[in-house]
Amino acid sequence: MAEELHLDTTLSKAEQYRHLLPQLEALTAAEPNLIANLANTAAALRQAFGFFWVGFYLVEGEELVLGPFQGPIACTRIRRGKGVCGSSWAQAATLLVPDVEEFPGHIACSSDSRSEIVVPILKNGQVVAVLDVDSDQLNDFDTTDQQFLEQLMQLAAGWF
Repeated sequence: MAEELHLDTTLSKAEQYRHLLPQLEALTAAEPNLIANLANTAAALRQAFGFFWVGFYLVEGEELVLGPFQGPIACTRIRRGKGVCGSSWAQAATLLVPDVEEFPGHIACSSDSRSEIVVPILKNGQVVAVLDVDSDQLNDFDTTDQQFLEQLMQLAAGWF
């Protein structure tokens, strides 16, 4: 069976997420491979919303290591507490950054990135990875993105 998404760009952002999440759940339900599920999730989010960069960083010791992503090349390793991704990991909390230039210690993996949202994946109370989504537009993320991406990362926790 060919995997494909059914997207309707005429819907509101919330409705787009409401249609996308069950499709991702169905796509990943029978697949036991973590990398395959992360890769398809990154691709689906980029396809659905046209984000500049979408990817995952996996916790490995005291660093986040680049995992599956869609977009330009990226930083390979990020220390705990550094940049938006490392801060999200250290705080075990979603970080919504309207202007990355205003974030203390921002790591500029791409000078084209202007705003960012990072959502941790928690397994048994511990951060095991983070979802990083960048936009080339200022203030491109809001509480709608946060709500639905957090729901999606709750699903993703089951892949670990």
